[in-house]
Amino acid sequence: MSAAPGPITVPDWLTRSVTATHPAEAPAWLAGLPALVSEQLARLALTLDRVLDPGGTHSLVAYVHRDDDLTPATLKVSLRTPATAHEPEALTAWAGRGAVLLLDAHRTASSGVLLLERLHGEIPLRSLAEPKAMLEATSLLHRLWLPLPEASSLPAAPALPTEAPALPDEATPLLTEARETATALTASATERFLLHGDFHHGNVLAADRAPWLAIAPRPLAGERAYDLARLVLDRADTLVGSPGLPGAVRRRLHQLAEALDVDRDRLRGWTLVRAVDLALAALAAGRRPEAELYLEFAGVL
Repeated sequence: MSAAPGPITVPDWLTRSVTATHPAEAPAWLAGLPALVSEQLARLALTLDRVLDPGGTHSLVAYVHRDDDLTPATLKVSLRTPATAHEPEALTAWAGRGAVLLLDAHRTASSGVLLLERLHGEIPLRSLAEPKAMLEATSLLHRLWLPLPEASSLPAAPALPTEAPALPDEATPLLTEARETATALTASATERFLLHGDFHHGNVLAADRAPWLAIAPRPLAGERAYDLARLVLDRADTLVGSPGLPGAVRRRLHQLAEALDVDRDRLRGWTLVRAVDLALAALAAGRRPEAELYLEFAGVL
């Protein structure tokens, strides 16, 4: 029988993040989270080692071990949103190939509970120098792209918000162009793959059974260029701060498109869309410097 856990404290980062993005659902979900985690520890016969702080933006993440054989694992309890609802489906499809292995999944009315293999959370792919990290990332991303049947229940790439936070005047044309670009790309897409949805260096961790494995998918059905566009935007602060930004962006687009055999023009278009989308999300959460960074990147595109 699992040992009674000590007090379960919800990380401040998780409280701020969920409250900013889901203000209506956050209070009740956060209030019930410690009890829910305790229930799941008992259900799965687990002992809590520690809650990770900061953990996820929409999930409490805890290191645990199984009581029967002391196998280490990770318990992830997420607020159920359209972005997190299909995570078990994607992890099941990958079955550990290129991604963290799903050991158990359970859904409650407001939460998704996942028991995952334990990775080395303190060693993200971002810890590598950029050229090496990009090489590892492209190899891994290629393994995650699985063709999908037309009947798949995965959602398509989401549209840009119709009601956007207040943008700087000079950024308004970017939003218009991004919306028009997203519409055109969606209408002309000719492929349909299982996409990770949020693939960047921070969502790839070192592991024991493979050098690197992806975590935290926000699964979608769509074209590969959409997924790769998020990787183009990785370490945007470093790229924006470098001399010759337009040339650096063009080189990254060319290198990633060539490495994964993705159409460069479609990759550029989706990168513009995703840069503006990330900027809008940052503005909505009150992170204006981050929003300005992505808008500058979008402006170059």
